[in-house]
Amino acid sequence: MSAAENAMHPYRHAAEHPDRLALVMADTGETLTYAQLEAASNRAAQLFRAHGLKPGDVIAIMLRNGPAYPTAYWGAQRAGLMLTPISTHLRADEAAHIINDCGARLVLLDPGVGETAAALAADHARLTPAVERVYAIADLPGAEGWEAALAGMQAERIADEISGYYLVYSSGTTGRPKGVVLPFTPGPIDVETERERNSRLRLAEFGALVTFSAAPMYHAAPLAHMMMTHRAGGTSVFLTRFDPVAALKAIAAWRVNVASMVPTMFIRLLALPEAERRAHDLSSLRCVMHAAAPCPVEVKRRMMAWLGPILYESYSGSEANGRCSITPQEWLRKPGSVGRATWGALHICDEAGEELPAGESGLIYFEGPKPAEYRNDPEKTARSRHPRHPTWSTLGDIGFVDQDGYLFLNDRKDFMIVSGGVNIYPQAVEDVLIQHPKVADVAVIGAPNPMFGEEVKAVVQPHVWADAGEALAAELIDFCRTRVSDVSRPRSVDFVEALPRLPTGKLAKHEVRRRYWPQAAAPAAAVTAGC
Repeated sequence: MSAAENAMHPYRHAAEHPDRLALVMADTGETLTYAQLEAASNRAAQLFRAHGLKPGDVIAIMLRNGPAYPTAYWGAQRAGLMLTPISTHLRADEAAHIINDCGARLVLLDPGVGETAAALAADHARLTPAVERVYAIADLPGAEGWEAALAGMQAERIADEISGYYLVYSSGTTGRPKGVVLPFTPGPIDVETERERNSRLRLAEFGALVTFSAAPMYHAAPLAHMMMTHRAGGTSVFLTRFDPVAALKAIAAWRVNVASMVPTMFIRLLALPEAERRAHDLSSLRCVMHAAAPCPVEVKRRMMAWLGPILYESYSGSEANGRCSITPQEWLRKPGSVGRATWGALHICDEAGEELPAGESGLIYFEGPKPAEYRNDPEKTARSRHPRHPTWSTLGDIGFVDQDGYLFLNDRKDFMIVSGGVNIYPQAVEDVLIQHPKVADVAVIGAPNPMFGEEVKAVVQPHVWADAGEALAAELIDFCRTRVSDVSRPRSVDFVEALPRLPTGKLAKHEVRRRYWPQAAAPAAAVTAGC
């Protein structure tokens, strides 16, 4: 039985393979062996206990990808703490909201984050009054030194080890981030949670596991990616930030066999010259996992034409209320699908909660024993539940299942455009426009229309800014004429130099919509073309 099939805890791998690399930062050269991870996480657990932190308490960390992340996570995990990772892209007041909302007693910061970390350290008494200790991984006024504090602790296991977990906050693509409280029962640190067991299923095929991710560890998926790699005794290769060439170099250099990516990374990789893409030996890759956002069919076809049928897709969320998965072979038979339910029973319902037959679109619900809750937000928790089945929960996405039970996504309910009483799913239009050779990124939203309520607007980031203009706008509208229904075709196109994407690849569409609602605003750029 391989290590991946018998997932354990990193301390066991440290005993069996102390010199094996647990973490590699491919772009900075930093590494962490299992022996170093064991010693550092024990020191972290000792430090937490020295400060009186007890099982169930919360700590918050705002760190860039690096060795401090697994040290802090596994230290908290073996001390029974809940760890809240915070986006490094937030302003100080936004980060303080999360720290206060989660009830963190200790905060760990990375000075490299910039002004936000500096403000949280220097002004923590005002911004986060309940926080008792502030640490930083390098010099930062107002914070204590993390490395020096760890050095003063014993590298021995604490006597009262009990498992902790994480408390992530939603990406905030549709509003202010909310704490996602996953079902969790503390116990022996070796015991996996249900989410961990589900996440590692694909890894059972690999013995000498080397995984790759360039997404920030403060999001649930890359954090889980790191955790399942370490439980399996593998090497987790990360980048500090995604760069397409750096990603190819890392995969080739470290002989990665499992990579985790998102569709926007695929788009950036495919935009590289073919000579660049072919210059890197990717023959070690046996599995590329992707999730987080819908992948346009043509983009996935091109990725499989390049890498082969090794793309495995899943549909889930930070709430971990269920999961659909699809193999590359299945996807080739069902292009555009995100698969069948592999965790939790799937239900498609109308607004009244009535189940819909195959082929009809509605809210996607997963049925599970105990859905996640939203911290300090009972109203949002209630809205996520089915009106009659309390164990059915939804992320707010809309889709349908075919006769074989395969799920196809339409869009998020929050993003659906209602024009003249007709429901329009912008994701379908975005999937068309991203195929245009002059489009680097696109968001399709509903903009105010005095007659129809909303009209379809495309907000486009061109590959070359000089192309932005009425001619390209008309070309893009015409490009949609034979590819989407007339009612879904954009009525206007605005151009921007960059769209607000989260590091996970998710589009922060609410930020795009703010430019036009609650009342019509000036065009995002000087160029707007009507149809």
